[in-house]
Amino acid sequence: MNKIRAAIVGYGNIGQYVLNAIEAASDFEVAGIVRRDATNIPEELAKYSVVTSIDDLTDVDVAILCTPSRSVESFAVEILAKGINTVDSFDIHSQVVTLRQNMGKVAKESGAVSIMSAGWDPGSDSVVRALLEACAPKGITYTNFGPGMSMGHTVAVKAIDGVEAALSMTIPTGTSIHRRMVYIELKEGSDFNTVANAIKTDEYFVNDDTHVMQVQCVDDLLDMGHGVNMVRKGVSGTTQNQLFEFNMKINNPALTAQILISSARATMMQLPGCYTMIEVPLIDFLQGDREELIKHLV
Repeated sequence: MNKIRAAIVGYGNIGQYVLNAIEAASDFEVAGIVRRDATNIPEELAKYSVVTSIDDLTDVDVAILCTPSRSVESFAVEILAKGINTVDSFDIHSQVVTLRQNMGKVAKESGAVSIMSAGWDPGSDSVVRALLEACAPKGITYTNFGPGMSMGHTVAVKAIDGVEAALSMTIPTGTSIHRRMVYIELKEGSDFNTVANAIKTDEYFVNDDTHVMQVQCVDDLLDMGHGVNMVRKGVSGTTQNQLFEFNMKINNPALTAQILISSARATMMQLPGCYTMIEVPLIDFLQGDREELIKHLV
């Protein structure tokens, strides 16, 4: 069987973990890495093609977008239009439906497949939430993140004028309510109050209790650990008081990368269009013979 040829678009934290996950997956091979600077090549990329445009790579089946959420659409639309599948970990929940529609139109026109928001939330947590709702259709689900570093929120802070370096920590306070603890290093000449206000009014933070603190060195605080506690209390049929709980403690970029790889595999089995993870059969994310997977898992 031919291996799935995957291009990594962007080579920051997620991109590095995606490379590790591809190298560990026997049904994948690296088609190349797309990054802004193709001249500065770290040692681990020496054996791969490193380019500034996906057009410079050959026979790419799927592009794994390791870019900030706010740039996902521009990258995905361009790549999908070339007939190449894409996966991404877009994490702005309020924009998922609109982005799915926009990317779906391009994907269908070009005969490509996109699986979007394929991180752990949105992503694998979305699948768990859907399963819990199937178990108890009437009820409430509480999703409590952390404590841990939010990559999407951290990237959003880094993009704000005046920020030299940043770390955004998510602290659960219960019942799906969270506190955002944001630690920043300021660029010389920047005003702390102006920067703090820009952070608190950003779409990533505006609905949460957000605290911004200036520190000497963000790296001294850095920890990639994260987690989630998900609880649903509801009704199965007419039976009350059904209680379900899901927990995990994870390395944030490692799990995101693995889900991206599993989703990249699943793109090869879908009809053209754009999908979220809850729309894709779970078995399509898994490597192996379908009958053996059913025998093993059911």
